[in-house]
Amino acid sequence: MKFGIERFLEDPALRAPLAGRRIALLAHPASVIRDLTHSLDALAALPDVKLTAAFGPQHGLRGDKQDNMVESPDYLDPRLGIPVFSLYGEVRRPTDAMMDAFDVLLVDLQDLGCRIYTFITTLRYVLEAAAQHGKEVWVLDRPNPAGRPVEGLTLREGWESFVGAGPMPMRHGMTMGELGHWFITTLGLTVEYRVITMEGWAPDAAPGFGWPTERTWVNPSPNAANLWMARAYAGTVMLEGTTLSEGRGTTRPLELFGAPGIDARRLIADMHRTAPQWLKGCVLRECFFEPTFHKHAGQLCAGVQIHVEDPTHYDHTAFQPWRLQALAFKALRLQAPNYPLWRDFAYEYEHDRLAIDLINGGPALREWVDDPEASADELDALAAADEAAWAQARRPYLLY
Repeated sequence: MKFGIERFLEDPALRAPLAGRRIALLAHPASVIRDLTHSLDALAALPDVKLTAAFGPQHGLRGDKQDNMVESPDYLDPRLGIPVFSLYGEVRRPTDAMMDAFDVLLVDLQDLGCRIYTFITTLRYVLEAAAQHGKEVWVLDRPNPAGRPVEGLTLREGWESFVGAGPMPMRHGMTMGELGHWFITTLGLTVEYRVITMEGWAPDAAPGFGWPTERTWVNPSPNAANLWMARAYAGTVMLEGTTLSEGRGTTRPLELFGAPGIDARRLIADMHRTAPQWLKGCVLRECFFEPTFHKHAGQLCAGVQIHVEDPTHYDHTAFQPWRLQALAFKALRLQAPNYPLWRDFAYEYEHDRLAIDLINGGPALREWVDDPEASADELDALAAADEAAWAQARRPYLLY
């Protein structure tokens, strides 16, 4: 199969509309072609593409920042001599001066298929800026490694943020190219937009179910180490809004969770007893880990690892990472009702709302966890309605 960037590089006819125009690229470390050449270098080698600028999202164009809320500066690319503008530094929306540096913006970002992943918010912001400045945006499409399944509550009105680009569920099941069309329609934008589609993407095919396993995985962000993380991420990302470690500072971040002093074996048992239907398609394993940095650094944590590697255990259509992680929070409340679960700190430039609520696009998940009378069926009913509505709403925008 071919990614959008590869079709763009191979076919001069696709590039013909760009003749004589100034081109910018929005990319990150996973923006590579099959031989692992970075897209910026591959584009620079084309004689008919006039590169005048590049943009880096959160964590940088080439990859330089480990944690969230660690900003990247603007700089001059030492190889190409073009400005590289940071969209996760002094600004998160491109400035007028940045927009003046190009005529057409190529977007080549590997997403993880989760609403909170900030690359889709950056896509929204550049589309809005392009509409204001009369610029074109082309998305060089890439796979959604989490595939087509939909899961989670829809972001509620008024809860938009840098980790909440619009009213979609946590696991949206779309590609960046498809989301661009959806943003343009839902935001009422007038902008020249084009998607260079993939060739041969099969999102429902085993064993990758979204990710073509013959292709090398390159981390799109520092803690997105593999496909297994991408599968679990729509659930484990909620750990960022809690005092539980999400495994940063270990070799398997966002595939496991835990903290000192909890009873992980009981936690798993309580999860199976409370809502076994939410634990299908994976295996939960009690584990112990000691983060070298971040939460609980240097402390032994009891925890749980979510295993979706073994194809005899992993069921793509049955696996529900968002419900699984919500259930883990609920089980911890049963084990320790007064556990200080919710982390109160400035999260992605928001200071007056809890991180867990920003992550979920509203307070409903947190309120369900904290209500001892709330049942699994109640949360399931809320989420199922949102998921059905989104599955219908996204249908006109699917390209594959």
